[in-house]
Amino acid sequence: MLQQYGGVYDPEDLSVLGRIFDEAVAALPASMRTPENRTAIATLVLQRAAAGEANLASLMNLMGAIASAA
Repeated sequence: MLQQYGGVYDPEDLSVLGRIFDEAVAALPASMRTPENRTAIATLVLQRAAAGEANLASLMNLMGAIASAA
């Protein structure tokens, strides 16, 4: 589980969140990889992490949902 301390994530956790973000963006068709969609995906990932849902499985499910909605 990712550890959050006062809104700060350690480097390993940031690496996991970044990888999830990158994979979610890559799963989108090229036409949907807009700055607005990238911002929305980043927001979703960070909101889930802040809500305590920041385990890898939960965020990977989010990525799958984003990809299937595309």
